[in-house]
Amino acid sequence: MIIQILVSGLVLGCVYGLIALGYSLIYKASGMLNFTQGDILTLGAFLGYTFYGVFHIPFILTVIIVFIIMLGFGMVLEKGIISKLVAKGTLPIYTVLATIAVSYIIQNGSMLVWGTQSINFPRIFHVTNIRILGVNIQTEAFVCILVSMICMVSLHIFMKHTRFGTSMRAAAMDPLAARSLGINVSLATGLTWGISAAVAALAGMLIGPLYGVYTTLGATIGRKGFASAVMGGYGNMYGAMLGGAILGLVETFTSAYISSSYKDLVAYILLITFLFIKPTGIFNERAIQD
Repeated sequence: MIIQILVSGLVLGCVYGLIALGYSLIYKASGMLNFTQGDILTLGAFLGYTFYGVFHIPFILTVIIVFIIMLGFGMVLEKGIISKLVAKGTLPIYTVLATIAVSYIIQNGSMLVWGTQSINFPRIFHVTNIRILGVNIQTEAFVCILVSMICMVSLHIFMKHTRFGTSMRAAAMDPLAARSLGINVSLATGLTWGISAAVAALAGMLIGPLYGVYTTLGATIGRKGFASAVMGGYGNMYGAMLGGAILGLVETFTSAYISSSYKDLVAYILLITFLFIKPTGIFNERAIQD
């Protein structure tokens, strides 16, 4: 019983963590906040269902197609809206409000295209369950945890140990100095938003078989992902996943031993507690401006 709860909590936490990775990546590389992550997850899940469930394209190829589409979507979002607002010298809060507006556009657009009913995402693997420590675990759940870990390590290595990742961080810290060193700040920022959108879409395709696909799928997950990023240390890749795991486990254990009605209450109380006791998060990640 407890192992099953742990696995369920980790799966949920990994989904939160993938969304938190997107938040952290954008903030680390551009110093901005993006509240479209949850709804981009929903859009990715719907696209995955369309290509895999409707057109019967192999799942691996579907992942590649959706990844490329959402990479482009993220870049267009940054170039078409965010960078335009920044160029006008608007307050940072206006870019935040713009991302919130885009999230509602995605939600309502999804309703127009795919409807308001929950859609069953076809199973990805022929093997239904994997037996670990005497407990049957859904194959998709195990893969969700595995892929989340791979994404976390890959993004950390990319940001810390590659030339382009370093360019992204330099562009966020001081765009003028970065340009003087020959860094293409515009490309770096756009690609950051693109990767963030692609990772969120990947999360949507992974949880589609577990939870189904519906227009508000990512709304709550997006908020929990943001909370996870804050708890782990906003801007830290490992902190994003750890914060997500903690939040997912807390919610699952609350649902199992108290009541599912209180899981959101407990989760947000935990967030507020972190903000008071350790506002820089578990990994002490500080704002870029500091």
